[in-house]
Amino acid sequence: MTGTGTGRFIAFEGGEGTGKSTQARLLADVLRKIGKNVIVTREPGGTHGAEAIRELLLHPPGEGWGPQAEALLFAAARSDHVLRLIRPALTSGTWVLSDRFVDSSRAYQGGAGGLGDAAICELHKFGSDGLRPDLTILLEVDPERVEQRLIARDGDKSDAIGGRSAEYHAAVARSFRDLAEADPDGFRIVDGTGEPEQVHERVLAALTRFIGEG
Repeated sequence: MTGTGTGRFIAFEGGEGTGKSTQARLLADVLRKIGKNVIVTREPGGTHGAEAIRELLLHPPGEGWGPQAEALLFAAARSDHVLRLIRPALTSGTWVLSDRFVDSSRAYQGGAGGLGDAAICELHKFGSDGLRPDLTILLEVDPERVEQRLIARDGDKSDAIGGRSAEYHAAVARSFRDLAEADPDGFRIVDGTGEPEQVHERVLAALTRFIGEG
């Protein structure tokens, strides 16, 4: 099930430091210039409830969350996000650009975390009625460049997920690639290497058929 109404739903996916939030912002600027109503949001987050869950996920209390609890928290945050922000925006004709959506859970908890894709998809079906973006942009950047970006962005401070091992993040990248290759109509793989404006041009090329609409 994809977005309804006249709005469009575009998700930006990829591992840590691939430039998702920057590309969402640059795309929003272009869309507003051509008269589109646009909301830029993020996951986990986007609503008061989901932002509260985000804090629990990225800065967990005590010993942290086990894999199942983590997946449930992400699904709960997404459910609130979809109900209170994404669906109403799409119905009103607004474009929604999200820094991450369900494919992050599929890659992180389902793939790298070992819970399996079926479990994550069942949670999403229950919590968010299986909502899918109209298109998912997967930004890929080689690990060495990502490491440089993360050092510049975070220094020696990482959240509970970003601070996981290099092996874990490599597994996340493989999972994202597998998801994109299995669904070529729903994904566009975009090279995230280079200056933001260079990557932005690639994103625009991937979205030509949507941006040219009405």
